[in-house]
Amino acid sequence: MTDESFLETARLLINPLTTDDDLFIFALVNSAGWIKFIGNRNITSKNEAGTYIQKILQNKNISYWVVKLKDDQERIGIITFIKRDYLAHHDIGFAFLPEYSGRGYAHEATNAVLHKLLLNYNLPHILAVTMAENISSIKLLKKLGLDFENEITVENQLVHIYGAPGRITK
Repeated sequence: MTDESFLETARLLINPLTTDDDLFIFALVNSAGWIKFIGNRNITSKNEAGTYIQKILQNKNISYWVVKLKDDQERIGIITFIKRDYLAHHDIGFAFLPEYSGRGYAHEATNAVLHKLLLNYNLPHILAVTMAENISSIKLLKKLGLDFENEITVENQLVHIYGAPGRITK
């Protein structure tokens, strides 16, 4: 479901992930929040980050967009859209470098991507997966119009599933 065009919001540029994003991905996947709430990817170098990106780009079930500040093109986060084997529908996700949290960037970017996906694809339902203790993500998911649906265990970890039946609010 990769879309090669980019999105623009009031403050952000949102572009598909490329191999040029390797240093940013290296920093993001090694940030404390990523490791705590998403998991350690054991990426210890720029080259390993490049390999990780290649795997993402080769998987037709995964789309990543890099979020940049419009003013200086600084990479600050990602939005993901993944069709996971254990879920009936696609899963929207987001992760931002800690220094850019709490400024509304995640909402602005995720909302833009969700609206574009809903306009361009026939998606009957969108899901999001988060840990119960990830309060910031839960607040954002609710603000985006996703509601708690259930909890499941994935890789020995209890996670909460949020969803929206083809409707997203601003």
